[in-house]
Parts: sequence; C-alpha cells; structure tokens
Amino acid sequence: MTDSESTSSSGADDAAPGTRLEARRVIAAPADRVFAVLCDPDGHVAIDSSGMLQSAEGSTVTASGDRFVVHMDRESLGDYDLGRYDVTVIITRFVPGEEIAWTIDGRIKPPIGHTYGYRLTQLGSGTADGGGGGGGGGGSAGDLDGPLTEVVSYYDWSDAHPKWRDSGILPVLDASALKATLGILERAVRRGYVRG
Repeated sequence: MTDSESTSSSGADDAAPGTRLEARRVIAAPADRVFAVLCDPDGHVAIDSSGMLQSAEGSTVTASGDRFVVHMDRESLGDYDLGRYDVTVIITRFVPGEEIAWTIDGRIKPPIGHTYGYRLTQLGSGTADGGGGGGGGGGSAGDLDGPLTEVVSYYDWSDAHPKWRDSGILPVLDASALKATLGILERAVRRGYVRG
C-alpha cells in the first residue's frame, strides 16, 4: 500500500469498496506519545490540516463513549456556508496506544455517520530516514534514532447514513488531507502544540 490510497478493508474492519481512505507515516516517537496527542481535544485542533477545527472543549479521552466539543468553521474549505458551528466528537473505538476512532454529531441531521481514526503500530527502534516501514518513511524525521511508530490515519464512510452516503458529498476530504495531518501530527509530537 502506498502512503495514501482508497482501500476496502483494514484489519478487522471491513468497508465497502470505495468508502475508505487511508494514509500512513512512520513517526520517530514511541506510540504512547503519539497516542497522547490523539486523545487530547486540543491535539485534534493542533493537527487539523483543513483549517476547520478552531478550538475544543473537553477532557482527555480515556475510553469508548467519551465525548468532547470542537468549534468549527468550514469557511476554509469554501464549499458549504455553515458559518461557525460546533460538533460533538464521540469516541467509538479506544485501544490504548493502538487505535482511536470517532464519529461526530452536529447541526446536520441525521448525523452523517462517517468515522475518522488512527491505528498505531510500534515498530521498535531504528532510523526514520524514509527507507522503509510503511512508505514515505518519517518525512521530516530525518535521521532521528529511537522508537518508531507507524501511524495509519483513516476516514471511513461505509456506515454513513444513506441520505449522506448516497448524496455525493462523501468523502468530505481526500487522502492528501489525511497525509498532511500525519505530517502535522509528527510535528506536534516532536515540538508540542498550543493547548486551551
């Protein structure tokens, strides 16, 4: 699999053909440090490549069913004039250090029902030099030695409500957005990010 492509399945998750996007990147950091950013509502805002996520409110995620609020502004995409609005992120899968996934509930009814998530695989120690482990290597990680984690970002709309799945509005982003977010995630893990 390349860095970014449409896929029909991932691990135990089966998605209808053409209803799932994935991107992957090897990050020179232990899985628990990467996962900590993904569990922090402010981390979601910090790594967003679309510019839609403006701020977040809520506690660090610790289990499936946890929720937090994200203040959004879709103007950066220039597609739908929704103004400023809030969505509730609802965690649907939580495996500490390995996987986190969520859906959203907001102004749009019925809820769209698409899923965003990340799968992490600790690769051990080595050099993230672009020479292997999931295509695309570590990107800006250069020649940093230490723990390596393969991070797969996915966007799945196979369980979206038929009203939205069949409307032509999905996917709401493309694989390049997932790939860009992974680069920003690496930077956030390595350099930190603004909270609150």
